[in-house]
Amino acid sequence: MGRMGVGEFPAVRYADVVVIAPQDRLDHANGDAFSAALEPYLADCRPGGVHLVLDLSALRYVSSAGLRCFMLAAKQAKTQGGEVVIAGMQTVVREIFEISRFTLLFRVFADVGAALDALSPRAAQAYRSR
Repeated sequence: MGRMGVGEFPAVRYADVVVIAPQDRLDHANGDAFSAALEPYLADCRPGGVHLVLDLSALRYVSSAGLRCFMLAAKQAKTQGGEVVIAGMQTVVREIFEISRFTLLFRVFADVGAALDALSPRAAQAYRSR
């Protein structure tokens, strides 16, 4: 397990999975900073690289600018043969994802543990032994 991240976007690595946890709000004020924080991890989000989990359990609101960040991340990962998954959405954020049909772009998990179970046994073990 290794802690990393940029500014307000903490990231933790568990084996071959990076979990990034945006907090509070994701909107036009911090969307560019979030995209910049994702970039180093997205570059390695491919087969043989890392899996990327966006832990939204501390995210209270996402605007269309924030949704754009998610969409672009998913598109880049898919182009590289990787995948970005979502975990732990709060009710308001889940409703925004459902209304905008973003639940069709991402695999969504109840929490980080469930996402890690699906993506990587090594990462799930590292997460549970932290």
